[in-house]
Amino acid sequence: MDSFLNKFFPEVLRGMKSAKRDAYCKYDNQLLTAFTSSMYIAAMLASLVASSVTRRVGRKAVMLIGGIMFLAGSVINAGAVNVAMLIVGRILLGFGVGFTAQAAPLYLAEISPTRWRGGFTTAYHFFLVAGTLAANVANYVTNRIPDWGWRVSLGLAAVPSAVIVMGALLVSDTPSSLVLRGEPYAARASLQRVRGAGADVEAELKDIICAVEAARRDEEEGAFRRLRAEGYRHYLVMMVAIPAFFDLTGMVVISVFSPVLFRTVGFDSQRAIFGAVIISLVSLCGVALSTLAVDRCGRRFLFLAGGTAMLLFQVAVSWVLADHLGKHQAVTMPKNYAMGVVVLVCLYTFSFSMSWGPLKWVVPSEIYPVEIRSAGQAITLSVALTLSFTQTQVFISMLCAMKYAIFLFYSGWVLAMTLFVAAFLPETKGVPLETMRSVWARHWFWRKFVVLDAAR
Repeated sequence: MDSFLNKFFPEVLRGMKSAKRDAYCKYDNQLLTAFTSSMYIAAMLASLVASSVTRRVGRKAVMLIGGIMFLAGSVINAGAVNVAMLIVGRILLGFGVGFTAQAAPLYLAEISPTRWRGGFTTAYHFFLVAGTLAANVANYVTNRIPDWGWRVSLGLAAVPSAVIVMGALLVSDTPSSLVLRGEPYAARASLQRVRGAGADVEAELKDIICAVEAARRDEEEGAFRRLRAEGYRHYLVMMVAIPAFFDLTGMVVISVFSPVLFRTVGFDSQRAIFGAVIISLVSLCGVALSTLAVDRCGRRFLFLAGGTAMLLFQVAVSWVLADHLGKHQAVTMPKNYAMGVVVLVCLYTFSFSMSWGPLKWVVPSEIYPVEIRSAGQAITLSVALTLSFTQTQVFISMLCAMKYAIFLFYSGWVLAMTLFVAAFLPETKGVPLETMRSVWARHWFWRKFVVLDAAR
């Protein structure tokens, strides 16, 4: 927003209006990107702490803590009078994100029926995208308010944080978490509540208790230390590979900086924000379709189909920018090609939202055994947030330095991740959490590293 830039980053606003400024370099300001990226580094640190807290106090309590932190950050951001207050508010938002993103996907995976687990866990990403859409609509409306519209925009983050706090107070904790904390009767009541009053939950509860007891026998080793053992090597690889490839698709920076991208190719502030609204709508449609398909088509099919489409659309964006942005002494590009970039970014976003977007939450939440589940989620989240911090901090500089080639850079990673999934990720559709080890034992590569319970 021009009013936001004018108050906190006037040098960026002056650079945007300079006719001599390179089209790719209009927003190259490290302090401005620090405002965005500070949230991710704070979230990464919080997610590591949240791992042990989640194990001790449960998923529900951690979601409540995260919601309160998010609420505090939104209030500080709305009342900011300098850049320092902005960044402090963003850091508190990051703490909230770190705690809630650690607990919520685990909560959904542990509470959902096996046959619908993919759809339940995909819902987490669906509401992330719905929140992004709401934020972009809020920006579009408040951008019309002169001078202080940005305060309303930042302050509206208090609404979802209040929903998180109220929701965390109303739900019961997961049966796995309750058994892990020595509360089997509360676990039975929780399982009966979510399965229905007439459902027979004894067999499922017995499986959960057996899995937790097996985890507790090895508890003295420590989850993080256990990950170095041979029988857990495949989990450790996935903890790093899935979030790393997710962030290196380039979608994180496109979702955060889409208004910047659209202003780069020639749209004004209001139209650039409207473009971001369109992208959020497209993303929401993709996630909704993924929710219906993930438990029918399977995880691998969506990964591979989405990766192939993303690769093609990123190469196409790079080609259009190379041919038409900044040519013939123009600082933007012809309108029809600018609209072409919007269409290609929308197609790329749809492909991502059907595949890697939701599956980044689905697969890690279901593949880890209970003894390392919190630690695995913490490492997965920390890798993702560290890369998100790095990319949001350097993306504008990379765009300035690499120009259109930045999309070729990301397309190379998309190719690598698609090949990785094809070779090394087994299908987990319809497999109960308590028997997930058998999937790895049948895999052509990982079976030589897997140590089944019976062999230990």
